Amino acid sequence: MDKETMFSSINAKYDELKSAIEGDDLIKIRDLTLELHAMVHPAEISGREEKTIADFVLDYMMQGNQNEFVQREPWDTDLKYAGSKTVPICWQFWHTYRIEDLVSNILMENGKQIFNEVWKNRIGSSISDTGNALEPDELVSWGKQINVEALREYMMEVGKNTRRILSELTLEQIKSMVPEEWVMRILEEGGVTTDFRSVWLLVFWGRLTIGGMILTPLTSHHMMHLPTCVDRIIEKE
Repeated sequence: MDKETMFSSINAKYDELKSAIEGDDLIKIRDLTLELHAMVHPAEISGREEKTIADFVLDYMMQGNQNEFVQREPWDTDLKYAGSKTVPICWQFWHTYRIEDLVSNILMENGKQIFNEVWKNRIGSSISDTGNALEPDELVSWGKQINVEALREYMMEVGKNTRRILSELTLEQIKSMVPEEWVMRILEEGGVTTDFRSVWLLVFWGRLTIGGMILTPLTSHHMMHLPTCVDRIIEKE
């Protein structure tokens, strides 16, 4: 994988989308949103032929490396809100796709999140939230329980459903913030906990327009977590 070329193309597309969201061309915003979403998710989700950064990491995880620890993020931006600075690779996917599920379905559509007790049992997770506050020993125990085949299936369903939601957003929705009660639904449904390292997410998301959610939880957030995994894989090769 040509890491630098892939990263630079993703960053360029992000900048293009950020600029478009400041304007009023809905078709352009929608097209760029779906393009960027495709670039940071496994190719199966969008149907693209070329493998993505997410495929590179996902393939590695599926080869028996789910519990290999990596740095949570490449910088310390919000690590003061984290239980651990290092996490198993399977946590990186759990965390990013739980957030995508919550944000796309509850905050963008005021609908039902995909995750439920059936998915929880299939995946083998002891938690329903995003996992922000898990301590190192808890992460070790949690990672050993995870069924990565089921986690992968959950990721695919979340990603494909997000693309449906993104393709149906109106310009008015993209420019708008969401009602506080939608944000609080995430706490009520167990998407975050009352631990300050978890519940701060509600404050962050509650300050975003839906356009801001496209730029962060649904796209650039994946690029906060995937690069450290890529670096670890390349280091081992």
